[in-house]
Amino acid sequence: MNQTVQKVKPAATRKTPPARGARKEPLRTNDPDRTMANILDVAKQEFAEKGLAGARIDEIADATQTSKRMIYYYFGSKEGLYTAVLEASYREMRTHEADLDLENLDPVEALRRLVEYTFDHHREHEDYIRLVMNENINRGQYLAQSPEIQALNVPAISAIESLYRRGLASGVFRPGLDPLDIHASISALTFFNVSNRHTFGLIFKFDAASPDWIALRRRSVVETIERFLLAL
Repeated sequence: MNQTVQKVKPAATRKTPPARGARKEPLRTNDPDRTMANILDVAKQEFAEKGLAGARIDEIADATQTSKRMIYYYFGSKEGLYTAVLEASYREMRTHEADLDLENLDPVEALRRLVEYTFDHHREHEDYIRLVMNENINRGQYLAQSPEIQALNVPAISAIESLYRRGLASGVFRPGLDPLDIHASISALTFFNVSNRHTFGLIFKFDAASPDWIALRRRSVVETIERFLLAL
């Protein structure tokens, strides 16, 4: 007598969840540009917070779900990654600065827009300020090794030269000023509000991050630079 043998389907294989705190597997991607951009974004925060000496490639690798070997493949070394972060930060600022369309504004309005942009950029990108502060601690050692950063900053002075020259021609700006000095004055007044925010607020016991104070400082900085350039 024939008996029908029923085949039993194997139970579905259940994946064991990873143990809590286990190291994540590296993220696999076929998009090198996306991977590099992600590494740069995380590394910017790491370097801004801890400086070159304190930053750890292991932590950047963990946060990006890549490997140290991949980071070294793309950037060569920790110092190479740090320099690339500096380049990306300066490139981002100067790219947006070039989009201000200053040439199509009258000189005074162009000056105001440039100062407002610089003030807003620094306030909204504290990591950029911290990177610049850290690189000054390094005495500009890595910035000096980057021809790209130096080239990126040439148009910033050229833009000020152009608007100042137009202002002189129209009689609204006073003669005898140096475009590099104008740039330094704009940088100093906009940089301080971020670089010294914590100490300044603590010393004088007020909230240096309050919207009212920021709005007041923004108006004051714009007016200070404008009065510095205007003809008497």
